[in-house]
Amino acid sequence: MKPDYRTILINPNYANYGCLSLLLILTLIVAIVGWDWVINGVVIFLALLIIVPVVGGLIFRWWLKANIMEDSCPVCGYTFAGFNNKQCRCPSCGETLMANHGNFERVTPEGTIDIDAVDVSVKNIDDNLDSK
Repeated sequence: MKPDYRTILINPNYANYGCLSLLLILTLIVAIVGWDWVINGVVIFLALLIIVPVVGGLIFRWWLKANIMEDSCPVCGYTFAGFNNKQCRCPSCGETLMANHGNFERVTPEGTIDIDAVDVSVKNIDDNLDSK
């Protein structure tokens, strides 16, 4: 069955109206601002399309370099990276750590005293008596 062209021109759901409206809008833009502005706008848009990701990537790399630090866990010695001045967990032992100025520090609850164990050498009293 052949399409009835009278219904195609009247039917608003027909696909050619989108193309026709786009052509009308482009004609109005060119008539109002002129070809020079349209071409300059397209060139500026394409330049921004290339420049913005490059500059954004450089800024992102600078931000990462300033905010990411790498150190070893004070509990298990596992080396990993974390954000400066943020709390994180060691991927190896699960200890809660705070990244401060390039070093990881243990986070302890209020009232907890954190100590370091010291190895003390043992000296037998009998050894001193036998040598005299």
